Formats: sequence, C-alpha cells, structure tokens
Amino acid sequence: MKKFPLIFISDTTRSAEISRAVKSGLVRKIGPKLYTSNLKDSPEQIVRQNIWQILSLLIPGTVVSHRSAIENKISPAGCIYVTGEYRRTIDLPGLKIIIQKGSGPLDGWDSPILNLYVACRERAYLENLSPSKARGHELKILFRHEIEERLAVILGSNGEQEINRLRDRAREVAGLLNLESEFLKLNELIGAVQGTKEANLTSPLSKAHSIGEGYDPKAVERFAALRAAIADAAFPVRNAPDAGEEFYTVAFFDAYFSNFIEGTEFEVEEAYEIVDSGIVPLTRPEDGHDILGTYRIVGSLDEMTKIPSDFEEFEDLLTSRHAVILEGRPDKRPGQYKRRPNIAGLTRFVDPALVRGTLRQGFELYRGLAHPFARALAMMFFVLEVHPFDDGNGRIARAMMNAELVANGQVRIIVPSVFRNEYLSGLKRMTNECDPVAFIRQMQHVQDFVSRIDFSNKDSTIEKLRGCNAFAAPADNIRLRMP
Repeated sequence: MKKFPLIFISDTTRSAEISRAVKSGLVRKIGPKLYTSNLKDSPEQIVRQNIWQILSLLIPGTVVSHRSAIENKISPAGCIYVTGEYRRTIDLPGLKIIIQKGSGPLDGWDSPILNLYVACRERAYLENLSPSKARGHELKILFRHEIEERLAVILGSNGEQEINRLRDRAREVAGLLNLESEFLKLNELIGAVQGTKEANLTSPLSKAHSIGEGYDPKAVERFAALRAAIADAAFPVRNAPDAGEEFYTVAFFDAYFSNFIEGTEFEVEEAYEIVDSGIVPLTRPEDGHDILGTYRIVGSLDEMTKIPSDFEEFEDLLTSRHAVILEGRPDKRPGQYKRRPNIAGLTRFVDPALVRGTLRQGFELYRGLAHPFARALAMMFFVLEVHPFDDGNGRIARAMMNAELVANGQVRIIVPSVFRNEYLSGLKRMTNECDPVAFIRQMQHVQDFVSRIDFSNKDSTIEKLRGCNAFAAPADNIRLRMP
C-alpha cells in the first residue's frame, strides 16, 4: 500500500492516483489541490499545525509580509498575509491566505524558510507603516500603538544601539523597496520612543520610554493579574499584639527564615546569638551580616511602621533598607539598582534599563489597594518580580511586605524553612502562568500559622516552632503543622 505524506498537493500527473486514494479512504482533501493523510485530526488543526509547509507548497517563492512577518502567527481574523506576483486569496479550514501584489524577496535581507521567504525585520516595520484599508474587520498592518510598543520593547531589552541599528538598516531597505515615506514615519517613531523627537505617541509603554521610564510589559501584566485577584477579596483581619518585647522576637524569626529561603542557613540558636550580640562569626562573616542586616530592618519598630505615600518615598525606603540588609556585601552594591540582568534558572528578571519604570508601574497598581494583606502581597510580588538589585531581592521584598502589615497592626507573613518549596512554587506559578491562586493561598496559610504562635518567650517559641516542623528542611514527606 502506497504511503502518502502528511501534507501534499495534487497536479496533473498524480490527480488520478490521488482521486483513487480519496475514494479508498487513504487521504482526504482539505483545500484547493491540498491533501492530507491524517484522517483523524480536524482540518483546522492540521492546517494550523502545518502552516509553513502548506504555504511553501501552495505559494512557493512568496514573502510572508506586513503584520504576519512581525507576529509570526495567524492573525486574530484568521489570516496570513504574504506578498507575491499577483493578488489572490486562498481559503483553507481556519485560515485565509491573503496574497497581495508587491516586491519579491530581497536577496540578503529576507529569510528563506522551506520554499518561502519571511520579510526581514526592517522590511516588516516599513510595510506596517504603509497605508492600508481594512479587509473585513482587519487591517493587514498592525495598529500604530502596537508598532510603538514593539519599538519600545526593542529599546528596553536591547538598548539604543539595537534600535539605532534597526533605523539604519531600515533606511537602506526603504531605498530598495521605494518605501522612503514609510521610513520617515519609522524614523519619527523611533526618535519619539527614544525621547529625542516630538510625536504623538499613543501607547502607554512607548510614552514611558520617551520620558526615560520604560517598563517591562509582561511583568506589569503579572502585577495586574495579581491585583485583580486581591483588590476586592475578603481577607481575614489578623491583628498583631501590641508592640512590646514580642515584636522583637517575631522580628528575629522573620529575619531568620527570610535568610533561610535565600540559602543562608544557621542553627536557630546560633542565629539568635548573632542578633543578640551583634557579632558575626569569623568563619561566616557575610552570612552573619545577612542575618544581622535583615534584623536591623525587620526588628526596627521605627522602620517597620513606615509605608510609602508616593513613588519617590517608596524608592527611598526600598534602597535605604536594601543598603542596610546587604551592608556586609559591598561587592553586591547595596542600595543601588543592578547594572546587569539577573537570571534564576529559566527566569530572566526585568532588564536593568527597565527597573525604575517597572517599579513605578507596580507601585501605581499597589497604592490603590485598601486591605493591608492585599497591599503586602502586591508590594512583595512586584519588588521580587523586578529583582531590582544584584542580590538580596527576596529579603528586601519580604521586608517591604511585612512593613505593610506591621504598620497596620497586622500579623506578619513569615515563611518557615519547611514551607520554602511551596512558597517558591506559588511564585513560579505567578511568574510563568500568571496564576495568583496558589500564591495567595500559601501566603494566607503562613500568616495564619504565625498568628497561632505565641512569641512572648524566645525559648518556648523555638520549641513550639520545632514541634510544627518549621525548622525542617523542605521535603516531600514533611509538612508544616498548625499549632
């Protein structure tokens, strides 16, 4: 029995053979001259999974262009736009291939894929600034604000050098395609995003870049998702005891566990001796300073009752607190924003050039929240997600979080050692999937745990926490026990 390819086209030499195969149920037709040997999946699914192969079979030598060359996917209206020798529309299940007449591939510029070409970035941006009439409910080009945002992302992620390179190359391509007027528009937009030219920018992201406060739109999207989940939620009110000796005991465990999350591990009694004496061990001076510096912030009633009323005050608190927490690690530039990107596993945090702008966006989303617990979670998450410093980002984020709670007379959120994996998994789910459910639930759980502990005596508190597995190393078979 002859085997047919997954996707293939018919011609005069094979039409009779293919017709017999269709009648025999070996293949089926899914479009003009287009056949498949896949008899199970829907035609729409087959088309979407094999779009590049289909384009190369049906319209070889054409150039994927306009919005399709930038988006690299089927448009919202279900179209792919290409440029060829003549106008034509091909209807397939779940897809319209819109062919417009225009210049063929630019040698040395456009990228070959199978028997096709994809317009180079410079050509694509120029084409997307060409005049266009809507086809049905859609334009073949992106809206102006979408182009602005993409230029802002190039500037924010790769800097002035890369966006200037785009402009210089686009000038050359414009001459090859007679798109000089489109280049003038692109040049004006790039200058406006850089803040060197005046133009009526329409995108919030591009406007922010033009005044030197570009931000990471994906990070802001995650901030907004968390805010939407916590803005009107009914969180329990867990009042903390009046400030007294208990405040300082709670603060010690706050500093101790916050450092454990970051890998600074001491026996609890040894850590308490560091805090109590103010003397760091000679064998581990940096780790000792981490414990002591964190405690100097979270154990200061004056410091922990300050919450920011505007962005400038927020920045002052953030950087000054970080400078204290990391004072024992001068090589980490305490209190100064990072100069190089920081990466943890597969996660790349906000680029250095976008730190201040992204923090401002997070602060704006935070400050409209009313409930102290909601404000605390928002504060911690957006600081941690930006990762504004070379090191100490987790510690400063949790200190900023707990200041929101302490200032409002609420119980702190402290993550015991045994709960570290759950805590980190909730954060990863927020970052990777924009899903705040697990994160919120876990933060509620550990605040509830802290609210049930009597912190009036350090020694008895240690025994109580030990009985709840709080000091245990994270493990699948050990869980945090409620008192």
